[in-house]
Amino acid sequence: MKKKISCALTLAAFLGGAIIYYSISISLYTAKEDLNEFPIPKNAELVQLNEQGNRYEWSRASEEDGIPNGYAMALKANGWKKGKSEGASVLYMKGNNKIDLITTTKQLEILRVK
Repeated sequence: MKKKISCALTLAAFLGGAIIYYSISISLYTAKEDLNEFPIPKNAELVQLNEQGNRYEWSRASEEDGIPNGYAMALKANGWKKGKSEGASVLYMKGNNKIDLITTTKQLEILRVK
């Protein structure tokens, strides 16, 4: 009996931790209206604005590793599906909207694709 209770408590703690992690991960990003509601890290700093999209400085961006898992979860939670990738460029789609997310060392470039 004690073993079942212990197992249930362990499972509940694990699930609770996963829910808290997911909630915190999602809350670190905000959807930008001018980029088809594509989520942007709240602590990313806008460094360039143009007709196609925006460039941000963000310490967690990496050319080699792309975006962190938390950002990938936030994109998926907001309905964005990952498409083809080529080098540092990854295409994301949601309905008729397409975004090209380019990650380089400490920078994100988020471009609308027509």
